[in-house]
Amino acid sequence: MLSLWRRTRPWVRVVAVALLVGVAGTGVYWFGFRESPAQAATPESTTTSVAASLTTIQQSVSGSGTLTPTVQEDVSFAVSGTVTSVDVAVGDTVTAGQQLATVDTLQLNAALLQAKAELASAQASLSNAQDEADGSDSSDAQVAALSAQVDVAQTAVDDAEADMAGATLTAPVSGLLTTVDVEVGDAVTGSGSSSGSSGSATSGGTGSTGGMGGSTGSTGSSSTTSTSTAQFVVVGTDAWQTSVSVSESDVALLAVGNQAEITTDSSTDTVYGTVTEIGLLSSSSGGVAAYPVTIDVTGSPEGLHDGESADVSIIYERRTDVLTVPASAVTTEDGRTVVTQEGADGATVTTAVTVGETSGNLVEITEGLAEGDEVLVTTFSPRASGSGDGSGDTQQGFPGGGEMPDFSSGEMPDFSQLPGGGAGFPGGGNG
Repeated sequence: MLSLWRRTRPWVRVVAVALLVGVAGTGVYWFGFRESPAQAATPESTTTSVAASLTTIQQSVSGSGTLTPTVQEDVSFAVSGTVTSVDVAVGDTVTAGQQLATVDTLQLNAALLQAKAELASAQASLSNAQDEADGSDSSDAQVAALSAQVDVAQTAVDDAEADMAGATLTAPVSGLLTTVDVEVGDAVTGSGSSSGSSGSATSGGTGSTGGMGGSTGSTGSSSTTSTSTAQFVVVGTDAWQTSVSVSESDVALLAVGNQAEITTDSSTDTVYGTVTEIGLLSSSSGGVAAYPVTIDVTGSPEGLHDGESADVSIIYERRTDVLTVPASAVTTEDGRTVVTQEGADGATVTTAVTVGETSGNLVEITEGLAEGDEVLVTTFSPRASGSGDGSGDTQQGFPGGGEMPDFSSGEMPDFSQLPGGGAGFPGGGNG
């Protein structure tokens, strides 16, 4: 057969090989890529009966924000001096009034003694003037002037005593120390920069207010945390809040006091909160106005962390004992909203209903059904595809039978393997 193949004309060989390649490609497509109609996946439907039931439905607005502590206090020495002790470290949990650090009191004590001496002198001068007063205008004026000097001296004493107390810095609130920026031997300048991000808590307590320099008190917004250069920062761990942006159309639905459900990455339990503030100034993103809404976390849940993201659902309406059915049971027929029920004879009948609000996969029924009435729900699931016999095997070869000829030997291929015996090839019926 090989000699016969070699004796054929070149163009005959080319045509034969081209035709063979075409037939082989057709076979690959036929058995490798073509899916028979029997193998096409078709959905299976299942009809079940579901009773209309009373439930609680709610309407909500969703958003995301970042958890921040409601209380954050920046605490620094309000007096000047050299740090003599630091009693805490970053990560420590402190209580209100707990000592944080101290500075030396040598100069502060000297200033206090001087102020007390000046007060005693002013009081003595006033006492003498009052004893020598004769009721004249000049005498009364001298008494009034000396009385004012006593008041000034008393104020100086009060300030000096506050400075002495300020030499011991204490925690204004309970919480976690996130910053400790002083060491023993450091010289502090008495900036008096004690402030906080809590609207109600102040940086009060011995050492954190008072002094000649004074204190800025509790400042800042209840929903923002700014970068601090304070010597100590105390973050409350028992009160949290978050702020979310709500679109202009949704913010009109909300009110202070609305309940909120909060979920975080670090907690598997839902955390609850209350809307405490709805901002009046909007911000624009992509041409859409949005308003800030502040939510305070209810109670003191564990496992919350400063700066972690929170998904918030603000519930603005909740109703109980609402008659509902699955939304998939409700359809539209001839312009009417209907559900399908099973009649007494087993046949299906349609019943007109009036629907209300939708909550998740449930829809409210306001007319047409009563509690316990059953409706039919049809669900579809894909049917597994496969060959007709379920074996999943496919026949390898060419339509009509036969196998692909073998070219590996270099000999003349036997075209009789092809369907029809290879008849009709140039050079002879079977090659």
